[in-house]
Amino acid sequence: MSDIDPITLSVLAGRMEQIADEMDATLFRAAFNPIIAEAHDASHGLYHAETGDTLVQGKSGLPIFVGVMSFAVKAVIEKVAADGDLADGDIFIFNDAHIGGTHLSDMRLVRPYFREGKLFCWLASVGHWHDVGGAVPGNYNPAATEVFQEAFVLPPVRMARAGVVNQDIIDILLRNTRLPQSAQGDLNGQLGALDLGVRRMDELLDEYGADTVDAALDALGIRAERLMRSELAAIPDGRWEAEDFLDNDGIADTPLPIRVALSISGDRMHLDFTGSAPKCAGPVNIALPTTIATVYVAIKHIFPLLPANAGVMRPIEVTVPEGSILSAEFPAPTGGYTETILRMIDVVFCAFAQAVPDRVVANAYGTINALSIAGRRSNGKPWVMFSFYGGGHGGSPESDGLNHGNAPISTATIPPLEILEAAYPVMFRQWALRRDSAGAGRHRGGLGAVYEIEVLEENGAEGFLFGERGRFAPKGVAGGQEGALNVFSYRQGAEWPHPPLVSKMRGIRLKQGEAVRLETPGGGGYGPPSERDAGAVALDVARDYLSAAEADRLYGPTWREGMR
Repeated sequence: MSDIDPITLSVLAGRMEQIADEMDATLFRAAFNPIIAEAHDASHGLYHAETGDTLVQGKSGLPIFVGVMSFAVKAVIEKVAADGDLADGDIFIFNDAHIGGTHLSDMRLVRPYFREGKLFCWLASVGHWHDVGGAVPGNYNPAATEVFQEAFVLPPVRMARAGVVNQDIIDILLRNTRLPQSAQGDLNGQLGALDLGVRRMDELLDEYGADTVDAALDALGIRAERLMRSELAAIPDGRWEAEDFLDNDGIADTPLPIRVALSISGDRMHLDFTGSAPKCAGPVNIALPTTIATVYVAIKHIFPLLPANAGVMRPIEVTVPEGSILSAEFPAPTGGYTETILRMIDVVFCAFAQAVPDRVVANAYGTINALSIAGRRSNGKPWVMFSFYGGGHGGSPESDGLNHGNAPISTATIPPLEILEAAYPVMFRQWALRRDSAGAGRHRGGLGAVYEIEVLEENGAEGFLFGERGRFAPKGVAGGQEGALNVFSYRQGAEWPHPPLVSKMRGIRLKQGEAVRLETPGGGGYGPPSERDAGAVALDVARDYLSAAEADRLYGPTWREGMR
């Protein structure tokens, strides 16, 4: 820290973050796939030359990718060490979730950055491709029992050597997707983002010199660790426990516990997930890299001033038992990782709510409701509409929860219905806030949403849902109440049946004019409902966020005094 002055350090930190931001923006503008172009399900960053640790990540990228991309870079470092071969202009690509975390839809590109013939750092790009093979279009297969049923699995391979692209690798990738044009566009966007990153790094080092920038990167890691230790030291020592459940694994209709014990001792933290469910048959398993990354995301929510740097994790010990649902090994299916990491974040929040309730919000809606609708157009060409959907966020010590927000694992946005309707033969019959879905509290949770999607294609379509929170509602904290449960139904003729496994189903046959409906959960409430201002309850009723009958049940008849 003494080798670089604070002003220069601040300037360089901003410059390097801007490089990652520009890489994000380059991919968002170039991608063919709405999940990247509109929802921003992607990320870029700079990583340590020797360890692969996260140095800098952009503000627009998904937080969950901060930690997992570090594991992806480490995997490439191990491959290079085994091969004994690395050149400027090499590019590695893979999607293996057990090595790089998350799931097989997330395609990772890793490129070394050289300065004067010496490896200086790594640049990495990850983006959610629309389809990478497997049994289910869009790759969220709720009935998968191994990764091979989820998507095409690509280990770390060198797709470019010294700047020369190996077309054979690209040919293999494009042959293993239902949407090769989309995949080609996304790949080109990621390659363009890496090229931009190299140019911006050249400009930065030309201006400041490699030694100064290298010193800044070291200093940022030290500063991140000190900041984390300072935050932990301000929390009373103690041990707190929390648990929640997944509805099922998509195969057996049995709830799966996620448990954590939080311990604070001085300036150190221990998160112990012992007692969580063992590895299951279905695709709600996650690999260890994903678990570690999720811990970082949860901590970042609770301590928002922490930077995106590996130094944050140095005072934190994470225990995950072998054979756990949180440490699944190849070839266990991991396609529904989003649902499990959301439950991890929920239990971490609930544990922290017992230690420092003024730092934590209640549970958000807790499922991305990954919904795929796919079929063939009248000209025979396939179409795949995959998207995720929003819900209510938890109430906080200061305010009500956000209505219809995106999942707290990401900064991804919900694609606009106009974009989805323009791209696919569907019509949204409803896209609205869900009345009576918010958890009651001094500060209520945010409202969930209602989506009804009709199939317009004369050939019909097939639907696939991978969701959660159909049986275990988002929890309130500090005396707040639960939000509403997730409800999924689909119209077939005059009937609206529900899935046998509540929140997961594949092979939903839909004729032209038939539809699916999602009613997403609201967030949990914060604080006792009896402490809510009567005027705030009356305003919710006036806005049709809350029915008068529910207001009476949750808050008592005194809320009507707020109408005066």
